[in-house]
Amino acid sequence: MGGAIAIMFVLPWLDRSPVKSIRYKGWMSKVWLGIFVVSFVILGYLGVVPSTGTTFGISNTPLAQILTVLYFLYFLLMPVYTSIEKCKPVPERLTGGSH
Repeated sequence: MGGAIAIMFVLPWLDRSPVKSIRYKGWMSKVWLGIFVVSFVILGYLGVVPSTGTTFGISNTPLAQILTVLYFLYFLLMPVYTSIEKCKPVPERLTGGSH
């Protein structure tokens, strides 16, 4: 649990994208953010139900293990997919261009 909180502190150094807004990021950042959000919500749910039950037709323990791996892959792969994805150009009005 400490790793899940500690990894948030290094997040600014993991993002290699030239843009910081999700609006201008490529599709890989958006897909991985979606995977992260879904895994976060389901892991939160799995944290309050008995581990011996089933969710979505899958035993809770293996589901939690798979989602935990996806949760951490979001952060560990961030330097890779943010450096190779193609981003939309940021409008000049946001980059401080001449008026």
